[in-house]
Parts: sequence; C-alpha cells; structure tokens
Amino acid sequence: MRKILASICLSILLAAGADAMQVPQSVQDFVNKDFPETNFRFDGAIILPDNTMYLPIFPAKTDEDAELGLKSSYPVNTTMKQKPDMVILNNNFVLLKVLNTNGKKTVINLSEPPVELTSGLLPQDILLPKGLVFPENLKGIIGNLDITVTQDTGLRINNSRKKASTKPVEQLNNKTFYISSGANKNIQVIQSDSKIPEYSLEQNHVINDLKAYNNEFLFVTYFDCKIMNIISLMDEKVIKQVNFETNPEQIIIDNDKKIAYITAGSNSSVYVFSLETMTLKKQLKINGQCEKFTLSQDGTKLFYVDRNTNNIWAIELDNNFLLKNIGSFPNVSKIAYENGKIYIISRTKNRIAIVDYETLGLKAELDVCEKPVDMYAHGNDLFILGAQDNIVEVLNMEEDVITDKLYLNTNAFATNITPIANSDMIMVTNALSGLYSVIDTDLKEVIKTSPLDIPVRTIAVTDRVKTIK
Repeated sequence: MRKILASICLSILLAAGADAMQVPQSVQDFVNKDFPETNFRFDGAIILPDNTMYLPIFPAKTDEDAELGLKSSYPVNTTMKQKPDMVILNNNFVLLKVLNTNGKKTVINLSEPPVELTSGLLPQDILLPKGLVFPENLKGIIGNLDITVTQDTGLRINNSRKKASTKPVEQLNNKTFYISSGANKNIQVIQSDSKIPEYSLEQNHVINDLKAYNNEFLFVTYFDCKIMNIISLMDEKVIKQVNFETNPEQIIIDNDKKIAYITAGSNSSVYVFSLETMTLKKQLKINGQCEKFTLSQDGTKLFYVDRNTNNIWAIELDNNFLLKNIGSFPNVSKIAYENGKIYIISRTKNRIAIVDYETLGLKAELDVCEKPVDMYAHGNDLFILGAQDNIVEVLNMEEDVITDKLYLNTNAFATNITPIANSDMIMVTNALSGLYSVIDTDLKEVIKTSPLDIPVRTIAVTDRVKTIK
C-alpha cells in the first residue's frame, strides 16, 4: 500500500534561470523603518503599502558601512518617509521612484544623473510597470531587460458595455472576480457590485486552471500548452512564465506554507513551486495520471485519482512524500480528508464512501444528492454539491450522517464551490448559466443568489486590487 518516493522526489533547478535578485536585507530594513509591511516582490520591485513603487538599482560596487543610512536624495534634504523621487544609500544602492505624470509612468530625469545611478543595474528579472518610459541618459541601467514600454498596454481589454449594478453580500464587498467561462480564452474581470465584466485579460490559450495568491497574482495553466503564466494583478501583465516538460494542469495553493502544487498528468508528476521565490523546487514522480487533485485542510496530505485506473492515492507531505494507495472508487469527482477519514464522492453512483486513512477500512457508504460534483469541509460539516437538482447537502463528519439539504433554486447546473476568504461563506457557481449563490456555512443557509453576465468554469476571488502608482 505504501511507497516512498525515493529517486522519485527530485530536487531540481527547473526554472528557466536562477532566482531573481533579492533586495538586501539591510535595504529592506531601511525602507521598513518608515514603511512597515512594504512588499519586496520576488523580482526585486519595492512596493510601499500605498502601492507607490520603487525600482532598486544594484550598485556595481557596494560600500558597506557599519550601519546603512541615507547618503543623498532628490529633492534634496528629503527623507525616505517623504517618498522622494530618488534615494541614494551609503552602500551605493539607489531607489528610483516610479512617477505618474498625467497618466504616463517614468522616473526622475536629471541632466547630470549621479554616478551611483548611472553605474548601477536594474534586476534583470524585474517586471516594469506597463507604459514606463526611461529617460535616454538612464538607458544604461536597463541591461538586458526587454522594455518595449512605450507600446506596452498590458493584458487589459476594456469592455464598452455599461456597468450593471448589483448588491453583493457584505463578505463580497470590494471583491473582484477573475473568471474563465470556457466560452473564450480570456479572463473576464467582474467587480462584485456588478454582473457585467468591467474588462478582460487577454490570453493566448484556453485556460485549464486559474488560482489567485495573496490578492496579488493569478496563476494560470492552459490546455495543450507547456507553460504556467503568473499574472501580476497590480500591473495586469505576465510577470513570469514557468516552463514545464509537458502540460501543467491543476494548481493548488497552500497559503500558510507559501507553496503551490501543480500537476502534470502526462508525465505522472506533481511539481512543488515556491511562492516566495516564484521558482519550481521539486518534481514528485507519482503513480498514474493525476486528476481530482486535493490538499487536506491541515496541509499534510495531497490526494489524487489516477484517471486511467480510478485508483486513489495520497502523498504524505510531512512524511518524506510517502505515497499511499487508498483503493479504487468509480468516477470520483472530489476527495476530502478530515479527522483521519477520507470522503470520496462518485458522480455517477451518487454515493459517498468514507474510508479510515490508517486501516483503509470502509467505515460507511451513503447515498447522496444526484451528480455530486464538489465538496467543501468546514468545521465538522462537509458540504456536498449536487449538480442535477442544484442542491447542497450537509454531512456531519462526527456522526457521518446527512443533517441538512440546502436548495439553490436556480434551475442551472451548479458545478463548483469556492470559499470566500476570511469568512464562513462559500460561493456556488454554475458552468452553464450566469448565477452564483452564497451559503453561510455556520447558519447552513443560502443567503443570496446573484446574477452574472457569463457562466463560470473557473473563478478566483480577490480583494479589489489597486494598480501601481
């Protein structure tokens, strides 16, 4: 039943290049004195809490003093707290503020820029804001960066249709929906107080999976495409393109561990991706072709189904990636794990199997709603979505009995459950019609059903993102 992924767990340098240049800790400490919680992005960009952006210029030669301090600034005699246009530190590190003048982004333009600036270099993996224009006398700091910035409009395609207002539940106030409808390639962007896309983000391939991280990035995989794109929501540009040996498919993000897990069924692999450095760290060679990929709530186990055999496997993340065969179950549509028990639903059999993880003994098998397609565990309750009758059944995981039935009353074909972060609410979306329902998992009630102008195949929900100033 068990198998250790020895020679199968490969620590590899899978990224196209080395890790991006990181801003030195001493410089981070200097900025954080005045602006705590500054975002020192993996590509080197420095973004203050109000989204003011500084570009770090790495010196050709550092002059490290005992204590890092301000050498000069422009305007002169300004402090970091005043957010000057340029900061030169006494280790020759330079910070250039991105300026927005009449809607055009640039940096300070001095007739005689200081040598600390002209002799330095931008990080070569940095994502420059769209439309940024460099003064001619600073082109030397660009290095090998490709900056066709005067024509760069990012991914946004504006929608000419007028906003159609709607009132969301309180937990969705000031949220943004990023939706792949399956009807076209692009990501539709809808604000939570509207049903019509405000704009879309242009894509070149049909989207397979879409996940958001930290209200800052979208991770996107595509059918018949060997890349995963990372889109910066503040820039609305592809900040990084990650190459794979074969098509990446499902994405799971573990926010607590700052890790993403990415499947590639055709080469029987799960990839471990660092969200701190935005690089691939491991390739786990597994049994079969992975689908129905699931991370346990406690973050200790991954589960998947081999699409060729219907065998269910667990990967013990806290046990040297131990691989465990759970057994076979027909037409699995979702797996959940809680309190030592595995919950497995079959879309065609309309049943849920409950398996003891340690003994692999079948504890129970119950009839559930027709065409169960998704599950979500919250506390002691498991919410099971039935697509046929648009119903959510609630299973108490202490007693393993169905306690509630929540009718969506949408006459649609509900397909996915999406939790609303930092709340007890979940969204139920539909792949065939533009509707979503919000359920309070504590009250076990359908709170509201709201319209959308498009159906939802995949959705990511984030806080409303401010663009870089």
